[in-house]
Amino acid sequence: MGLGRQEDPDFTIKTVVVQAFWPGATAREMELQVTDKLEKKLQELAFFDNAVSYSKPGETLIKLTFADYTPPKEVPSLFYQLRKKLGDVQRTLPNGVQGPFVNDEFGDTFGVIYAFSADGFSQAELKQYVENVRQQLLTVKLVGKVELYGTQDEKIFVEFSHAKLATLGISPTQIFDALQRQAAVAPAGIIETAKERISLRVNNSFNNLDDVRKRSHRRQWPRADLGRYR
Repeated sequence: MGLGRQEDPDFTIKTVVVQAFWPGATAREMELQVTDKLEKKLQELAFFDNAVSYSKPGETLIKLTFADYTPPKEVPSLFYQLRKKLGDVQRTLPNGVQGPFVNDEFGDTFGVIYAFSADGFSQAELKQYVENVRQQLLTVKLVGKVELYGTQDEKIFVEFSHAKLATLGISPTQIFDALQRQAAVAPAGIIETAKERISLRVNNSFNNLDDVRKRSHRRQWPRADLGRYR
């Protein structure tokens, strides 16, 4: 009798986690109106073994396990069917429910971890560099997934003097509304000719901080004079 000697033996995770959120709901409401509906739908899956659920105010978590005898080659198809069934039941959930969300990748194991640091570079520049490295790593044979951790999303902070805004008769809400309207993506129209149909797009988006500081078309004061943008 021989024992397998693979350094990294193959194994298949037959467990999946389903989560849903309903802000403001009690644990009882989550159980009756969300958890029960999801569990009953999941029980329709082939090779279903058991489901353990946890309901608390505003959140539910269901851990579903397929039978031990489930053929490994069937697992990807089961995960696909699971998502389809959750999509069917989603429209029957109360308004305001977020999800359900499926996590079937918690069994992934990363073999190599790289850390990046760069003096003199902004977080945005460093993130772009690491994104390029990620794309190159994905071309390496047998590499299936490359994920980034610790990246910082770009944000713009607006700091202003309430006294100055009061003198000008402007409220903070007006500033934020003006920024949101200018950054909104909306169709500008279509030009149709005998041979072509051309979509128009107004270039009013923000590409950098200087764009945010520019003069508003509805006001006579440059935005840079109304506050500090960083």
